[in-house]
Amino acid sequence: MRVGIPRALLYYYYYPMWKVFFEELGAEAVISSQSTKGILAQGLKHAVDEVCLPVKLSFGHVLDLAGKVDYIFLPRIVSVEHRKYICPKFLGLPDMIRRLEGLPPLLDVEVDMYRKNWDLYQAIKETGSFFTNSRLKIWMAYHRSVQALHRYCRLLQLGLMPAEALAVLENKVKNEPLPYPADLNVAVIGHPYNIYDPYISMDLIRRLRAMGANVFTAEHIPEKILKSNASRLPKKLFWTLGQRMIGAAFHYLERPDVSGVVHVAAFACGPDSMTGELIERHARARRVPYLNLTLDEHTGEAGVVTRLEAFLDMVRWKKAGAVGI
Repeated sequence: MRVGIPRALLYYYYYPMWKVFFEELGAEAVISSQSTKGILAQGLKHAVDEVCLPVKLSFGHVLDLAGKVDYIFLPRIVSVEHRKYICPKFLGLPDMIRRLEGLPPLLDVEVDMYRKNWDLYQAIKETGSFFTNSRLKIWMAYHRSVQALHRYCRLLQLGLMPAEALAVLENKVKNEPLPYPADLNVAVIGHPYNIYDPYISMDLIRRLRAMGANVFTAEHIPEKILKSNASRLPKKLFWTLGQRMIGAAFHYLERPDVSGVVHVAAFACGPDSMTGELIERHARARRVPYLNLTLDEHTGEAGVVTRLEAFLDMVRWKKAGAVGI
């Protein structure tokens, strides 16, 4: 069987795990094509206006898999850790997608770890039962998939971007990519599905590197450090992804080798607007150059490039002043 995985949303967090799990059960994991103008157009055509850009794009990626696979894996993710939630639009995505015509069946198992971890095991068993009746085979596949996810996270923490880490895992490169030569270190804070998708981010990371900046993201930081920094807020955030953004921003804002922060948010994302405000206030208090980029389907490439160039000019000017040049 061929299982389709949309190249959107939590793909950037969990794809290595999902791929290994399905392959260990004898299925072929098929991902949708790279984001393009056509895929986004399909998403805009079928998604409701109220959802954010990444969710609209995910509609296009699901439709791109139609006719190519036997199932589409689209889990209903409510919570991935104790006492915290994922975005409610993720929760409702399978229901929004199901109304589309011409799609293969959805594997929309529910993952809700808000109160207890046992619900994760139920989701694993339910997903695996589509491919085998052997519980042992399901749990062995899960064990190997977790190992793959840990290897992926270790590569990210070494400074690789997701595409680079996946290339290493899939043996598409002989050695881990070398660091880019740069005279600046810049932190890019944003959800992976916003900053790592070259199309909707206007190839942000490649452009920053081409302009002479070394890029750091939340995925380069161990989870323990992210949570420790986020806990400095007077009240705990109950959004898992928002907590990661806050923890990463606070960490990089206190590193003397990081010269500026770029915050990338999606228009119509409520949690992004809140976390962005908190990060900006902290950056101003520490007098660190800060740029906020808000993405939607109307964002123009020229405007983003101009703002990035102006931001890096400001960062270099401030850095030169700090060393007395």
